[in-house]
Amino acid sequence: MEQADTDRNADLLSFTELGLPEGVQRAINELEFTSCTAVQSQVLPFSLSQHDVCAQANTGTGKTAAFLTTILSQHIEFPLDRENPIGFPRALVLAPTRELTMQIKQDMNALSKYTNIRSLAVVGGKRVKEQRDELTKRRIEVVVATPGRLLDFMGQSILDLSRVEILVIDEADRMLDMGFIPDVRRIVRQTPERRRRQTMFFSATFNDDVRRLIDQWMFEPIRIEIPSESIAADSIDQRFWIVGRDEKRRILYEFMKKCSPSRTLIFVNRRSEVKKVLKSLQKRKVRCEGLSGDMPQRKRTAALNRFKRGETRHIVATDVAGRGLHVEGITHVVNYDLPDIAEDYVHRIGRTGRAGAEGISISFVSESDGFVLPELEELLGHKVNCTPPNFERI
Repeated sequence: MEQADTDRNADLLSFTELGLPEGVQRAINELEFTSCTAVQSQVLPFSLSQHDVCAQANTGTGKTAAFLTTILSQHIEFPLDRENPIGFPRALVLAPTRELTMQIKQDMNALSKYTNIRSLAVVGGKRVKEQRDELTKRRIEVVVATPGRLLDFMGQSILDLSRVEILVIDEADRMLDMGFIPDVRRIVRQTPERRRRQTMFFSATFNDDVRRLIDQWMFEPIRIEIPSESIAADSIDQRFWIVGRDEKRRILYEFMKKCSPSRTLIFVNRRSEVKKVLKSLQKRKVRCEGLSGDMPQRKRTAALNRFKRGETRHIVATDVAGRGLHVEGITHVVNYDLPDIAEDYVHRIGRTGRAGAEGISISFVSESDGFVLPELEELLGHKVNCTPPNFERI
């Protein structure tokens, strides 16, 4: 689990100020977390007091630790007089992708190490029988799930959400983009009504659609918005290169050849483009792999693990496949295509420059990418300086 650099802000809370249960604090100490991030400093005082909280927060801001710390602390401080029957979890975390779900579960493993709280990742395309056996043979207090697989188990009467005390909806804007909201509505309706549960809601953006969901699903929530300038890390050197649409593959290869980046994440907007960019680089003897939503889960997991271990140095990915991709030491992020939604730019470049390390983002700006620049400049709070490609000092 990664913790954002907080040394620049002396006003942030320390975890020891929060009075966390001993087992949770011990795990946090072992992870060497000291100061809370901005999101954690604002969320935890309210969430630990059982308030509903909705927060604007990207991946990489520490939001996962915020809601997991809350779940663990509430479970320890408010034990049940009698354990729930098998198949009745006390907390539910919903996430849009398998990768993000597995990352949340990994973080839960680290934070719950010194507790007896049991959790399970419920995702499609991966060990379905194993998940079913876990749910039917053991009491699972915390379920972390993607909507589709969760509904499957609910339909089989393996899972009952009527005793859920804490509901977390992570990356709500991405749920909307991926068309999952009808499924999420069905799931939320099976939990206790909003006054009888605590709901935490995280989204990179608070657009009108997201605000409507907040109004429907939450009870008197504390609303927290982190200014966009604090989300875009100062440690990231952001560059924008003017590149013709037909020149992108050549310029990308020249960057790889001349700059020899250590570890690169290359974002494209379409699944079909992943294959084209991969083919172009591999043809030129650049070792790289791809991640896209149409790949079988087994292959995606294997590729991601090779990237984490350093066996693969470069990954080409779509936004959906890149969600939940937490890898230490990414030195460069390349926006082969500028994202259709400006907020996704901040999410993408946040994969580098983490924990105080320096990182570089390079964005190709072609005639078809320019339309998003005004919105991006408004989000960043300054004008974007577009230049011809420059391979020096990278």
